[in-house]
Amino acid sequence: MKQKTTFYCTDCGNETGKWSGRCASCGAWNTIVEAPESKTSKATIKGGSFRRSQPSRISELSTEEEARFGTGLAELDRVLGGGAVRGSVILVGGAPGIGKSTLLLQICGLIGTKEKILYVTGEESQRQLKMRALRLGVNSGELYVLAETDVNQIIGHMEDIKPNVVIIDSIQTMFDTEIASAPGSVTQVRECTMAIMRQAKSDDFTVFVVGHINKEGNIAGPKVLEHMVDCILYFEGDRNTSYRILRSGKNRFGSTNEIGVFEMSAHGLREVENPSEMLLDGRPDSAPGTCVTCVMEGTRPILAEVQALISNTSYNSARRNTNGIDHNRAMMLMAVLEKRGGLPVGGYDSYINVIGGLTLDEPAADLATILAMASSYFDKPLGRDLVAIGEVGLSGELRSVMNLNQRLTETARLGFSRCVIPARNGKDEVIAPNGLQLIKVRNVREAIMAVFDK
Repeated sequence: MKQKTTFYCTDCGNETGKWSGRCASCGAWNTIVEAPESKTSKATIKGGSFRRSQPSRISELSTEEEARFGTGLAELDRVLGGGAVRGSVILVGGAPGIGKSTLLLQICGLIGTKEKILYVTGEESQRQLKMRALRLGVNSGELYVLAETDVNQIIGHMEDIKPNVVIIDSIQTMFDTEIASAPGSVTQVRECTMAIMRQAKSDDFTVFVVGHINKEGNIAGPKVLEHMVDCILYFEGDRNTSYRILRSGKNRFGSTNEIGVFEMSAHGLREVENPSEMLLDGRPDSAPGTCVTCVMEGTRPILAEVQALISNTSYNSARRNTNGIDHNRAMMLMAVLEKRGGLPVGGYDSYINVIGGLTLDEPAADLATILAMASSYFDKPLGRDLVAIGEVGLSGELRSVMNLNQRLTETARLGFSRCVIPARNGKDEVIAPNGLQLIKVRNVREAIMAVFDK
């Protein structure tokens, strides 16, 4: 008898009975792959192995907060929303070699005295994991190491050990023997994650799942994998630098705006408690084309340096390049600077960069970007003591930003003495910290005249 096959979209996980060039659900091209149908679904449902759940009145449900526990890393707890939630499934994604396994192994060393941990590795042997643990100084008595890729065997060990925390490294290496497809395929990743998630919800233990990313920077496997888990953490950074940024792409139990900053060393990851000083480290004294701004990453104000280079073009059309800031928004700010600020930068090559691998996606960095471009155009530095905060509109006006007082406090704490801000900031009263001079301007032209005396 010919085995029935189904087709899945690797982007959204949509299932269909035949192949097509374009997914009917998400519209992506060339993402439909063939996978054998699972043999267990109908038999399992017919046999009644699923436990029947009972409905409850919403008025009778408890409103108490989810039980959380600290991971031992304050930066990770901040991103998770105050700690890991019991019974949750957390997906940790990142580029190869970025430090995902190092982060999770360090957690084992920090909470191993209070929690029983099962570390399941599908990419290393037990001896290799022991060597890495010795390098990181991890030697907890309640840390169990299992080198296994069969998800049924893994679940059996979970029932025997009854851990509080389970780490799966990585989900792409796990497989179910009852599914006739290779490890890492759409069906295997989906079914293995579902089996582990069911066990975690029923036994109330926390699972950290490591997921690889593809060349586009997305977590490999079906998109439905991201829908199943409770939290998605992205570990980002340049492998050529020592700093790593941890951010949340999804969190059912907390905010997705927080970030955690780590520094990679020979003995593992070290928390960076003051990211602003790290991002401003090595800033030149009197170089043109650089300006500091203050952005909000969740509840944390962070000072970031925006650099711009405006130079004569050698081509028929000017070149544009941005790093750490949205390209289209940067081109919009350049047009505003030329039309409303009076600087003819349209015919020049333009390069904009954010230092430290940080991505600025809030409009409060608009004014700093424009002043950095103006500084490079005039070839005149702004000074080390200047910070610019404000959103810029198409007519060149400056708009108010949220949490301005909190940003100003962080600016003054790091020793800056001047700050360019919008003249109007809604209904909130602007309080200037001691030692910080506020330069209030209404539009881009006034900002340029105030800092360059033009």
